[in-house]
Amino acid sequence: MSIFKAYDIRGIYDHDWDRDVAYRIGGFLPALLEAPLLLVGHDARISSPEILQALTDGIRDAGAAVHCAGLATTPMIYFGTAHFDYPGSVQITASHNAREYNGLKISRAGSLPVGYDAGLVILERQIRQGTTPPRAPRRGSFQTVDIRGAYLDFLSRYPGRFSRLRLGVDCSNGMAALLIKDVLGTDENIAYLYDEIDGTFPHHEPNPLVAENIRDLQRLVVDRGLDMGVIFDGDGDRVMFVDEAGRFIPPDLIIALLGEHFLPREKGWVLHDIRTSLSVTERIREMGGKPYMWKVGHAYAKRKMRELDAVYGGELAGHYYFREFFYCDSGILAALLVLDIVNKAKEEGQTLSGMIKRIVRYACSGEINFRIARKREAMAKVTEYFRARQEVRSFYDFDGFRMEFDDWWFNIRPSNTEPYLRLVCEAADQDLLAEKLRAIRAVLAEFEEA
Repeated sequence: MSIFKAYDIRGIYDHDWDRDVAYRIGGFLPALLEAPLLLVGHDARISSPEILQALTDGIRDAGAAVHCAGLATTPMIYFGTAHFDYPGSVQITASHNAREYNGLKISRAGSLPVGYDAGLVILERQIRQGTTPPRAPRRGSFQTVDIRGAYLDFLSRYPGRFSRLRLGVDCSNGMAALLIKDVLGTDENIAYLYDEIDGTFPHHEPNPLVAENIRDLQRLVVDRGLDMGVIFDGDGDRVMFVDEAGRFIPPDLIIALLGEHFLPREKGWVLHDIRTSLSVTERIREMGGKPYMWKVGHAYAKRKMRELDAVYGGELAGHYYFREFFYCDSGILAALLVLDIVNKAKEEGQTLSGMIKRIVRYACSGEINFRIARKREAMAKVTEYFRARQEVRSFYDFDGFRMEFDDWWFNIRPSNTEPYLRLVCEAADQDLLAEKLRAIRAVLAEFEEA
């Protein structure tokens, strides 16, 4: 499987790619990005220092200069790229993946993401063909830079009033720990979990979408009677939440909750991905916003955010995008806004679970993964099955398929980063949801791998 994904470069280091590939990518980047200078940051994975050395050697041998920000969250690098007008940047990270993975998130000027269609396909071709990177007569310079202070100054514009809340915060031993106590403080009402940066992720993998990875946070919230829990992924660009009963909140529902902050001020576009619940889009419209459905993935979302000049947006994966943040995603910024909203609600006697209950109007499956090799064939079989049995109200085919009927809908799409076919199904009630899930599983059964 190629390391060149829809949104970034990612794979098992020293298996799928190595320092030679990192060097060659660095050598091609200045020309690809038309960038004589690149900002580079990295996470704390064990392989990150080696990749940093090889990547920046390649960049410099191509004649471009490197400004190294050192350890950084991915949103820090997005911020630094746009705020300081860098013509390009790279964050070395594998985000939420397990410790043996690593990767590169590449941005152009203004923190515009470089996805597969926007440049990674060119890099892939150059790497596969064994093309030799250009070597300039004069090597580019290297210097360290500090963008942490400027990023914290930016975040301080969002004070996130949460003095009434008792919080649990799980940093997943990831990069959010670099900043979180500067932002939230060390008040006795905040209980931190795994707030030491450790790229081996000794307590759990840094993916909050996996149930076992949030169990410690859930127990902490319940055992201590906290108001809510917050958990970040490995590179700090995603955030997710649990309520006061320790229940995980589906991340798409937070898109509607964020409307409490933005939509009273501006009735603009709100971007959401193709997997988003109808509960969310209905609530956004009620608050005066204009929901816009689009493809999954930050490389697609950020470009569409710019095109629409959307106020904010979000995804089922826990990414939240903000026009005020160069149309980029920041887990810490999203957390500050959510904490402020929940704090105000608590002043009025409300709980987070109560707020979420008022948003939810349908029964939803959440995202279900099927290990299937013949993904396109399986998707076609599912859509053909339901077209033959029920009138389709709406059909979307820009990211897998989303088929909407009078009282239910589903989205089925191939993962861009993992060997899975992903399904989300939503219906008017639990009985109908169970019925439709049984039917879909029956169709997919012939394609599933053992």
